[in-house]
Amino acid sequence: MRYRRFGRTGWEVSEMGYGMWGMASWSNSSDDESLGSLQAAVDRGCTFFDTAYAYGDGRSENLLGQIVRSNPGKRIYTATKIPPKDLKWPALPESTLMQSYPPDHVEEYVHRSLENAALEQFDLMQFHTWNDEWMRDDRWFYRIDDMRSQKLINAVGISINRWEPWNGIRAVRSGQIDAVQVIYNIFDQNPEDELFPACREMNVAVIARVPFDEGTLTGTLTKNSTWPEGDWRNTYFVPENLIPSVEKADEVKKSLEEWNRERQTEITMPELALRFILGNPDVSTIIPGMRKLRHVEANIAASDAGPLPPELQEKMRAFRWVRKPAPWSQ
Repeated sequence: MRYRRFGRTGWEVSEMGYGMWGMASWSNSSDDESLGSLQAAVDRGCTFFDTAYAYGDGRSENLLGQIVRSNPGKRIYTATKIPPKDLKWPALPESTLMQSYPPDHVEEYVHRSLENAALEQFDLMQFHTWNDEWMRDDRWFYRIDDMRSQKLINAVGISINRWEPWNGIRAVRSGQIDAVQVIYNIFDQNPEDELFPACREMNVAVIARVPFDEGTLTGTLTKNSTWPEGDWRNTYFVPENLIPSVEKADEVKKSLEEWNRERQTEITMPELALRFILGNPDVSTIIPGMRKLRHVEANIAASDAGPLPPELQEKMRAFRWVRKPAPWSQ
């Protein structure tokens, strides 16, 4: 495992972090298997774990707390997120701060998350949705900063809406946040345009989420893929999303197969996806979902392998895909 500086906090975190959404909101997950995978990640040097209150109404936070207590001699960085009061994912363009994150709501959920995890402090507390228009109302900052002064949290971050990397630049440039979580992968390269330079300038950490494009960049989905009833992916992978996503992933797969054949290598699609992100020094950590032990082993092996060869990294730039938010793209 390699480590990177987490912005102005000075933390040295594992470049391969752990995304914990799938442990509470996706099908075919069990707490015993999740705890085993979490411990395996700790044993292999993973130090950054990202969860949220909304992941099973605190269930995922509880699992994280158990892992922290099971490893008293290891520095584990804990990150969670406050849900919006109006329960709108993503934040609507017309939403106000008081609809989404009124100060009392922010304080209530900081305490709820700490109770769920049975921790005295979270290293990073994030707003689970964001709208840069909220920067006009600084009540959000004063209340969260008060939580920080009480040592209930260490740092503050935002999670930017899907396919809106521009909608967070004002918050970054304000100097009031320590970290930004954003979708960044082979398809979604837009954060490189404006967001990453702003983070670099302000020394704000970057958490890259959705490295596999919710699964398409693993190369395992097909145009006929389905999931059990109640699985979140059924509402996300509607035909107008699933079909073009699979088609574009197949193009990436074909390009990778040609590369492997010409150079007699065996880079897999998931490895390609992760190592592409590792090639960007602006990224502090990546948080792929790792519900099973085999995910942990494969993803951490990608960190051990390091960034892609420069020629292959450049080859992947051709697959940049500019998408706009849609009703199904929560």
